Amino acid sequence: MQNYIVERVEEIAKYILSTKSTLRSTADVFMVSKSTVHTDMTVRLKEVDDNLYEQVRDVLDFNLSERHIRGGESTYIKYKKGN
Repeated sequence: MQNYIVERVEEIAKYILSTKSTLRSTADVFMVSKSTVHTDMTVRLKEVDDNLYEQVRDVLDFNLSERHIRGGESTYIKYKKGN
């Protein structure tokens, strides 16, 4: 794996741990695709740092478990502003 990819993977992992952000919002911050962030966190990070991978995986699993709640809130706010 190239050095710049390893650096990006570690930087994104540390960002997710410190902010508890979602893949989508993290992708916006780092100006890469959501797919890139997902691949970095689920495949490449495990090769780079297994301990960091486990910590990030916990955050991603938590975000996944709340996904249906966040989507409902977004829809509520969207239609509330429209009226």
